[in-house]
Amino acid sequence: MSTTQQRLDERYGRTAGAERRTRTGMIIAGIVFAIVFTAWVVWGGLSGTNAELETRELGYANVTDTSIDVRWEVSTTPGTEVSCAIQALNESFGIVGWRIVELPASSERTRVLTETLRTAERPVTGLPYRCWLP
Repeated sequence: MSTTQQRLDERYGRTAGAERRTRTGMIIAGIVFAIVFTAWVVWGGLSGTNAELETRELGYANVTDTSIDVRWEVSTTPGTEVSCAIQALNESFGIVGWRIVELPASSERTRVLTETLRTAERPVTGLPYRCWLP
């Protein structure tokens, strides 16, 4: 004859077989997760572009009421074309000047560039906004 506790365990699935199925399911889920995660890491590390692109703001100069000279540095794999958006900001950090500069491929890894931007009002700073590989 079974006890009340045994009947309750059977009724609500707390048997030895249910524990084994739960444990097996958790092990399988863990293995699947590990396989998917490993595949994602390998895919992310091996695919994609091999070209590197780094941009560094070097400063600005010759600020007038209608222009600013922006100086920045671009580092990339030699022979790679680069496009950069350069911006000038006013004292409220609003954009008052903007230009996209197309840089041809170069044999140098790092280039220092200066671009003069015309502005709609007096700028207080100028900087590279973003650079990308076309």
